[in-house]
Amino acid sequence: MNLESCISTQTQTLDKHYTYSHTQWEQTNGPYHIKRLAEHYGIYKDLFPMAYFVPRLMLRVAYGEDSSTTVHYGNHLTPSQAAQAPQVHFDAEENSLWTLLLTSPDEHLLDAEQEYLHWLVGNIPGNSVSSGEEFCPYISPFPARGTGFHRYIFILFKQEHPVDFSSDLRSSPCYCLKQRTFRTLDFYRKHQDKITPAGLSFFQCQWDQSVSHTFHTLLNMREPVFEYDRPPVYHPPQKKYPHGQPLRYLDRYRDGAEKTHGIY
Repeated sequence: MNLESCISTQTQTLDKHYTYSHTQWEQTNGPYHIKRLAEHYGIYKDLFPMAYFVPRLMLRVAYGEDSSTTVHYGNHLTPSQAAQAPQVHFDAEENSLWTLLLTSPDEHLLDAEQEYLHWLVGNIPGNSVSSGEEFCPYISPFPARGTGFHRYIFILFKQEHPVDFSSDLRSSPCYCLKQRTFRTLDFYRKHQDKITPAGLSFFQCQWDQSVSHTFHTLLNMREPVFEYDRPPVYHPPQKKYPHGQPLRYLDRYRDGAEKTHGIY
């Protein structure tokens, strides 16, 4: 057996072991590990205050064929990578119904208690998201410059039967931020007798150049830019004889307005 054939055989064996181990993890400890990650990132605290759920159903979200564009549980993607609606896969019975939403609790420009809804698809038959009813069209992430990383959260709800989401309908393409203002908690309370959260996946991203295009071209507004105004460093009045001070005591005053009293 040549070297290439040996490496190929070993790779196939490792892939099989990984697939088996990953499947076992999904069926046993996986949902609880995901719950702990969601708690770490404050998902439940911000979307479902005083409550949580165990994501029993594995939600697989990918923005492309490359593994670097797959959504996991807090990994980093760029707004450019998430420019178009992703491919969403999950295991579901043929006659089941589902609701999928994408929201960001960090993005709202005016009210920290509100979110922006990025995508809402309801009455999804089986696992065919494309066959569901789109009540809010997809829009890419637009974290404002200077605000750091924002969380973008996919939640999959199991429906007991068809649900009337007409009150949640947004006009397409919905480039009005006021219309996209949203609260997951209010949405769930309104439909809690008909939907149950079952799957969870989320990623983080921060500003890149594509966000400017989103604000200027799609949202038709000036782009907000946030800068941190650092207060000047405070130094107490300089002592002429700084007894008990470290040797570098005078360094903090060398470039200041006050004169130093010599170099020690």
